[in-house]
Amino acid sequence: MNAPYRPPLTNQISRALMRPVFRGLFHLLAQVTVKGEENVPKGRAYLAVFNHISTFDPAFTLTFWPENIEALGAAEIWERKSFGQNLLVRLFGAIPVRRGAYDRQALERAAHVLNSGYPLLMAPEGGRTHSVAMRQAKPGLAFLVEMTGVPVVPVGITGTTDDFFRRAMRGEHPALTMTIGQPLTLPPIKGRGETRRAARQRNADLVMTHIARLLPKEYRGYYAETTPGAKP
Repeated sequence: MNAPYRPPLTNQISRALMRPVFRGLFHLLAQVTVKGEENVPKGRAYLAVFNHISTFDPAFTLTFWPENIEALGAAEIWERKSFGQNLLVRLFGAIPVRRGAYDRQALERAAHVLNSGYPLLMAPEGGRTHSVAMRQAKPGLAFLVEMTGVPVVPVGITGTTDDFFRRAMRGEHPALTMTIGQPLTLPPIKGRGETRRAARQRNADLVMTHIARLLPKEYRGYYAETTPGAKP
């Protein structure tokens, strides 16, 4: 991976065509609010990290993100028989990562994107929660920052529950909100072995605590006790 990363031309064209369509659909189906766009360090590499509630989160986040951004996605999406979802992820383009395992290849590809100056989006909880309550993050996000030194942008998502589409079809026009927090610089990782692994987990938890501060109480889940000063 010596040559700088560049998104494939087919993905660039697909994204340019898909984003306006998806924006229109989301606005038609829901009340969309995006806060904190001024916090995005545009034109440079950073890792944007969001709480993962349902399958609607990535589409919502990528559609309304204020600049082009690459993404990590669960490898099984590419393998599903569902033609629609499989086609969409291939058209948009993303880095597949194996969940529940240490995927060194995916981390190296993600680091290559960041080291080439592109921003990257990921959900560090190891999969959808299927409820609004956050789970503890996996340490992969901290390892990625350790490899690249990029800042982290916390992102809080509300409203993208599993029943979002069903509610929208009933005419409820549910509220979807994306709140972008200020960029964070994570503490350096020191030590070896278990000491180093524990430091990575602390950094991952630190990021998630900042995401929790952007969310209502019922969304904070595992991180409820670490956000006592957050707004209700």
